[in-house]
Amino acid sequence: MVAAFSLTANTKLYSLCPAVYFLCFNKTLEFQPLKALEETVGNFSSYRTFSIGSNMANNGDNRRGTGSSKEGQAMDDAVSFKLSETCWLKVQLGDITKWFVDGESDAIVNAANEQMLGGGGVDGAIHRAAGPELKQACLKVPEVQPGVRCPTGQARITEAFKLPVSRVIHTVGPIYDRDYHPQASLRSAYRNSLRVANDNHIKYIAFPAISCGVYRFPIDQASEIAISTVKEFHGDLKEVLPMHDSSIVYDSNLFLSHHACHFNLVIS
Repeated sequence: MVAAFSLTANTKLYSLCPAVYFLCFNKTLEFQPLKALEETVGNFSSYRTFSIGSNMANNGDNRRGTGSSKEGQAMDDAVSFKLSETCWLKVQLGDITKWFVDGESDAIVNAANEQMLGGGGVDGAIHRAAGPELKQACLKVPEVQPGVRCPTGQARITEAFKLPVSRVIHTVGPIYDRDYHPQASLRSAYRNSLRVANDNHIKYIAFPAISCGVYRFPIDQASEIAISTVKEFHGDLKEVLPMHDSSIVYDSNLFLSHHACHFNLVIS
């Protein structure tokens, strides 16, 4: 289940979707408070989905949309940003294991470990939803060294089995306080996931917040790395979705006080 992130024009401690914040502050846009979310943000765990709203209606490079769930129901409203003439980045709140577009040219990214045998967090959720066949497929991925099928920063692809998408791209993000170059490793994880997607003719891809859970990567840095890497290396993809786990809650003060004036990404 994914949490709601309300966006505000001031520094109150509301929850924040960092990808939306990162993109929109680079367009000098302001977000308006969402009244319903302000009233429920302290108790959002009892709700399945929430909408994101903003004052971006007059900006031609942004749009709203909905995604599909496995049952064919609309999941969550999304805010989209134009990366190129053919590719959109859509920030969508929802369960990544239920997301799909057509079941043929879509894939989700799994924040895996080097063994590729499942674990906690989104890795465990994806393995449970895909069924035991996913683990069996991962076991067939050759080890590059004992116990390592996918080194940190690299990516592998398998079938998706019981998931509604066509493929799962497994990537390993860095453990922030153990990796010697965590920023470079995280950028490699996103870049190699995009490369594998393009090599396998994937047109639609959804990412979790790689390394931002138990691997403790600071979300402000991770968001900048994710969005800038997607913008540079999206290739032939038509749509890229960052989706976030409910255990990660962000403080807008962190962005406003440390990074709002320093981001320089320009959305085409």
